[in-house]
Amino acid sequence: MTKEEQFPVHETVKVLKGVTISKSINWWSAALMVESYGRKQLALYLWRKDANGKWKRKEKFIIPSKDNWEKMKKIIDDTFFSI
Repeated sequence: MTKEEQFPVHETVKVLKGVTISKSINWWSAALMVESYGRKQLALYLWRKDANGKWKRKEKFIIPSKDNWEKMKKIIDDTFFSI
């Protein structure tokens, strides 16, 4: 995350680290390590720009642990990338 790039998350969410996955005129996706209510979590966000030009969250997917990530990654790799 660069100093000039501020991810549009709720004020109760502290971004510890973030990486933009893709960004266009109207869509923005990112992987963020966030802290909220005392918990650190990896979250995948998708925002869309509204009619007023403000980024609004459309989706948020939490990956609760590294074990959970490894399990999801294996399932996706084995199921979809072997086609």
